Amino acid sequence: MRLPTMRFPAPLTEGRLVRRYKRFLADVELANGETVTVHCANPGAMTGLAEPGMRVLLSRSDSPTRKLPWSWELVEVAGTLVGINTAHPNRLVAEAIGTGAIPELAGYDNLRREVRYGNNSRIDFLLTGGGRPNAYIEVKNVHLSRRRGLAEFPDSVTARGTKHLAELSAMVDAGHRSVMLYLVQRADANRFALARDIDPTYAAAFDRARFVGVEMIAYRCRLTRDEIKVERRVPISG
Repeated sequence: MRLPTMRFPAPLTEGRLVRRYKRFLADVELANGETVTVHCANPGAMTGLAEPGMRVLLSRSDSPTRKLPWSWELVEVAGTLVGINTAHPNRLVAEAIGTGAIPELAGYDNLRREVRYGNNSRIDFLLTGGGRPNAYIEVKNVHLSRRRGLAEFPDSVTARGTKHLAELSAMVDAGHRSVMLYLVQRADANRFALARDIDPTYAAAFDRARFVGVEMIAYRCRLTRDEIKVERRVPISG
């Protein structure tokens, strides 16, 4: 089976991180010595991924409406490329579902995105048809790793994530199927766990959701400077 792949539309540009600030901005020094301000599509803490001097890879948009043409895509950590752009996981998961690369989510006729549900929320994916219960799928980007081989989520307190777990639980109570899918954008992780010390409230909500029947799965990506591929499932511990 062909691995679901997202190719970058143009070669990425290498630089060195000067600083990240205001969450969504970063200054990067390019190879020619120019320093550019780039968009950082990541609301998290990015622990261990935003140290000055780190090698980063940027994409550039030619859109005249973009205030910041550069976007931060990848960062290199101990020889491993890590995807920090939280806009990519849903695109990757949609292709993976469509090609049957995530067996747990196969067998449905229809896939809809950003469907309203719960308490003024939108689910990332709603799968219907195929004679199966409706499946509500929430996707989280994972890039934190504080121990060799272990990917963790979240990297900061996430009230929004806690709310999503509660709403997925409510869908199970209503007779539907709910799935929390953690997409790990780093190939050096061979297992996944919750960062319980970072957000104990989220961890408690995770435990409650799993107890009532929300399915928890994690898939790992392989990244190069040309593309990101959804590679394989990794076990969830703790």
